[in-house]
Amino acid sequence: MLTRWGKTLNTDTPLPEYPRPQMRRDQWINLNGYWDYTLTTQPSPQPDHWTGQILVPFCIESPLSGVEQTITPQERIWYRRRFNLASIEERTLLHFGAVDFECMLWVNGGIAGTHTGGFDAFTIDISEYVRQGSNELILAVTDPSSSGDQPRGKQHLNPKNIWYHAVSGIWQTVWVEQVPTTAHLEEIYIAASATCDAIEFTSFLGRPTRNPELALAITITLGEQIVQRYTARPDRKVTIKIPQPQRWSPDNPVLYDIDITLMRIKNPIPAPKNDNLQDASLFRALPLRGNEETQLYENADLSEGTIIDRVSSYFALRHIDIDATQTNGIPAVRLNGEPIFQLGTLDQGWWPDGFHTPPADEAMIYEIEFLKAAGFNCVRKHIKVEPARYYYHCDRLGLLVWQDVPSGFLPAQFVGPNDAQEGVRSSRSSEQFGLEMHRMINRLRVHPCIIVWVLHNEGWGQFDSARLTQHIRDLDPTRLVNATSGWLDAGVGDFIDRHDYAATPVGPETMDNRARVIGEYGGIGWPISGHLWNADMHNWGYQTFRDEADARQAYQQVTQGIMRAFASQGLSGAIYTQTSDVEGEVNGLLTYDRAVEKFPRSWLKDQHQALLRESTDPEQPG
Repeated sequence: MLTRWGKTLNTDTPLPEYPRPQMRRDQWINLNGYWDYTLTTQPSPQPDHWTGQILVPFCIESPLSGVEQTITPQERIWYRRRFNLASIEERTLLHFGAVDFECMLWVNGGIAGTHTGGFDAFTIDISEYVRQGSNELILAVTDPSSSGDQPRGKQHLNPKNIWYHAVSGIWQTVWVEQVPTTAHLEEIYIAASATCDAIEFTSFLGRPTRNPELALAITITLGEQIVQRYTARPDRKVTIKIPQPQRWSPDNPVLYDIDITLMRIKNPIPAPKNDNLQDASLFRALPLRGNEETQLYENADLSEGTIIDRVSSYFALRHIDIDATQTNGIPAVRLNGEPIFQLGTLDQGWWPDGFHTPPADEAMIYEIEFLKAAGFNCVRKHIKVEPARYYYHCDRLGLLVWQDVPSGFLPAQFVGPNDAQEGVRSSRSSEQFGLEMHRMINRLRVHPCIIVWVLHNEGWGQFDSARLTQHIRDLDPTRLVNATSGWLDAGVGDFIDRHDYAATPVGPETMDNRARVIGEYGGIGWPISGHLWNADMHNWGYQTFRDEADARQAYQQVTQGIMRAFASQGLSGAIYTQTSDVEGEVNGLLTYDRAVEKFPRSWLKDQHQALLRESTDPEQPG
């Protein structure tokens, strides 16, 4: 099954857009396209022959890869790609959007790096291995899939029901950048203040330095207008005021552009007055990282500075919290100080032709615009991490995101809804889960659309909820935490979350200081002939119907249940299952190929209008 974007895919340059919108450089080399590939058993050395070609960045199991072959945990995928460099005078960085699960990289015969983790972007500095002209990359990948307890989401070696085909190997864009040898920007982080009139800006160089002659020239624009200029020392956190701030919301997704230029300038820190120092240029009486240092760099002279590196990014001014006074004492979620009902869909992020990988930028945009036009203001990204461009489009189009931590567990680690306690995990297992969770948050916290981190889902390997919830809050205090979405509630986090697939769902009854949400409901199945992954298999939904009238009536009934839960229980949000059909699940609002809107967007919006209108009324019922 192919989507319309898969059918028209340019195989010479699939996914040609710059893959990291939050830190863009003008010069880069896209390595998407055909790579050589072969399969061996795990103990085998590098191959001396290649089976054929695979289209990167699509996983080897997917139709768009051109291979469409299931990989066992005992096999190793080998990739080979050649690329040219005009010069090697600068550092050369090789970026991978994601590789599932464990990989080792050779560059021109030398081992350049390794990585373990299926959902996070990573970079390997290959400067010491490259040469001018032609260069060879060889990547070896292994993936235990559902035979291991690493974070894997819905992947399974035996796909059926709620479990889908495995994803192995490269599944996001691969690209090369060359950056200055002396110093370059490696990372930036921008967070809005609670009052939304300033940002906290943090920068990191590729290698920390105490060189006082390095400075960042920061220019912030809104549209064509420059709203702020600021100069800061790199490797610092600084507060930058934003005049006449405009706040971001789904109805007004205002993004500020920011240009960050790394420069070499005249040292703005005055030399000490102690004439006995042998070399006054090496000593400064001024304490580092203080207000005085900050002010000196704010006022530094840039007129004779030279540019070393430059990146561009964006940010938004928005604040999310919970206030117990909004709904007759029942805690309510607020965006920018105003209560907001989050009405979203459960989004698996699967495509019939690319599996984890959207077939095109336009495919992601279509889906987000459909949800917005259908009256949703939110999406729950279900135990899967998307390419960075997905969150960028949510940022600019105005769609709130609940981001799940990808789960991984073996059947023995399952925690049932009636269990007395959470499960336990070995050090090896818990460390890998924590590492990938930490990486996900660090890489995605730059996106203002994300307002909730969802830690555990339905007891799928649930453990240490209290400790991990606090860890998430320490990593990112700017968002809310849903510790346990569905089933065994650990009593921590910002939400009490019930899953209810009844014809008329009801919200949680627990009275405490957490907001009440229905993290999953609906699941109205309706198979559409001609648009099924496999017409001969059991195509199912939590409620399954065979005609449009019955399906519409069922949708109206579950929506009315959500409205009653809001009116009587102070519900703060609800997540409908789901955005699209996925393999044998036919409970999507869209067919799996995204060719048919089962419920037209205008009809859906009409069903949701009353709920969203009442939820923004300051005189809400309790």
